[in-house]
Amino acid sequence: MFKIWGRITSINVRKAVYAAQELGLEFERIDAGGAFGVVKTPEYIALNPNSVVPTLVEGDFVLWESNVIVRYLCAKHSQGKLYPTDLQERFNAERWMDWQQTTFGPSGRDAFWQLIRIAEPERDMKKVEASIASTEILLDRLEQHLSKNVFIAGANMTMADIPLTCEVHRWYGLPIPHKSRPYIEAWYAKMLARPGAKNVLTLPLS
Repeated sequence: MFKIWGRITSINVRKAVYAAQELGLEFERIDAGGAFGVVKTPEYIALNPNSVVPTLVEGDFVLWESNVIVRYLCAKHSQGKLYPTDLQERFNAERWMDWQQTTFGPSGRDAFWQLIRIAEPERDMKKVEASIASTEILLDRLEQHLSKNVFIAGANMTMADIPLTCEVHRWYGLPIPHKSRPYIEAWYAKMLARPGAKNVLTLPLS
């Protein structure tokens, strides 16, 4: 059994937990980060010098970076399924995972922080508006992609669906109007019904 350090309200911890649950693995999650603290302690920094969550600890092996943890778990426990063995199929999934981390996530971050983490009198609504505008463009791109694909990387669920699901969950949780995008909504509903989503994507944002 391995451990996942991090509070479940973190999008990045949710990715790791979703993957572990989807794979039916036994693990222990330990609250860390945010109000729980821990991440600045010498003991935690020895595990993760970035002082962020999640961190996976499996015996003597320590791994950080949420999408890498998803890749590792899927590669170890779901070769040929969640972790494609065909190189082109695998790197198709990889690029969408990177897109979530480098493009989709950063685009929506200001809207999330300003509307969820910052008190209303202190919010910078110009940042919110810019974040929404840029993210709407990306959601249109994702909608077009899913109009031709049942899952993110094609006909079958892969590791790529996990971080994208967690990102869409965070976006849908924001107190803003959400444009109807039927292909995203249909895909997201399938992902919410998966074993991995249990007690992961049912919590409000914080």
